[in-house]
Amino acid sequence: MKYITRTVWVLSVVSLLTDTASEMLYPIMPIYLKTIGFSIVLIGILEGVAEATAGLSKGYFGKLSDISGRRVPFVQFGYAFSTISKPMMAIFTFPIWIFFARTIDRIGKGIRTGARDAILSDEATPQTKGKVFGFHRSMDTLGAVIGPSLALLYLYYYPQDYKTLFFIAFIPGLFAVLSSFYLKDKKVTEHKPKVKTPFFSFLNYWKVSPTEYRKVVIGLLIFTLFNSSDIFLLLQAKQSGLDDTMVIGVYIFYNLIYALFAFPIGVLADNVGLKTIFIIGLVLFATVYFGMALNTNLYFFFGLFFLYGIYASATEGISKAWISNITDKKDTATAIGTFSGFQSICTMLASSLTGLIWFQFGATTAFITTATVTLFVIAYFLTIPKPTNDTFKS
Repeated sequence: MKYITRTVWVLSVVSLLTDTASEMLYPIMPIYLKTIGFSIVLIGILEGVAEATAGLSKGYFGKLSDISGRRVPFVQFGYAFSTISKPMMAIFTFPIWIFFARTIDRIGKGIRTGARDAILSDEATPQTKGKVFGFHRSMDTLGAVIGPSLALLYLYYYPQDYKTLFFIAFIPGLFAVLSSFYLKDKKVTEHKPKVKTPFFSFLNYWKVSPTEYRKVVIGLLIFTLFNSSDIFLLLQAKQSGLDDTMVIGVYIFYNLIYALFAFPIGVLADNVGLKTIFIIGLVLFATVYFGMALNTNLYFFFGLFFLYGIYASATEGISKAWISNITDKKDTATAIGTFSGFQSICTMLASSLTGLIWFQFGATTAFITTATVTLFVIAYFLTIPKPTNDTFKS
């Protein structure tokens, strides 16, 4: 696998370790917050503020990375911020401190995202973007299998000892930061003058970006606006009769499928086209949501989550590979950071929208609405010309 370079391997291992740390805490975070006095409303505000912070900072730091010509420092600082936030959440339990620690974690994600994806793009050719991004997603998502599994194992022997898990999660996070020091920036020959970069300056990229970029991102954001948190899928499984262990089990199963298929689907995408695979992913997504709306069979949920894992494999890394192929190399971090920023805001709104529809009209209506909108998004993407692999080689 010559196209999986040493740099891609290092970045993928760093992501695996970080995701192991983060996903170790994902299933227990709401429970832990409730045990220290957070209400459901306060948890919702906390997550909303955290996601908005991550979203807006992705665009800013992506542009900063492009302007400076540096990638690695952004990656290292980003992962370091996320790592130190883990024990911070267990040291003190004051709401303002928890907000601060959670925000540090999300700012870390904002700092590293654009620069990291730009490194991946630089390590690939237009013909191998699917493979490289797919491999990274496979390794990253493997952490989402290992993390919750370790958390389940620990809580089996030490029930309700949530605080210790935050300190345990610091260990793989620390190894991730140490591993990031094996990354090296490529030598930049041209001297880049220092440019003042206001926080929202990345929004200017939208005006000067390629037309195809804007068309693709508009479709992606409309889809994101109705693609709510996975928690709603898990909640539907729970309400249909799965116990807590089975719900976490089905979540681990979904991530395992995602991890196993992201790389081979990335290879396939390079052969048949990134757009084609992405649309197939959306078809699977619509199928899952229609299935969630109509399903009453408990075992059928595993089939739906299997398809959901395939959907994620066919869209998450593929969308970034697609964006990197239709934008100029010098703007890669800005382009991906700007998209990721808008995506985070839309994700936050999506969960609120789905929650409102669920509350007013029921779960069935919420899932059917999302699936129906996805069909319109598929029709929209079919009108966009298939990208050529040599759009930007500079």
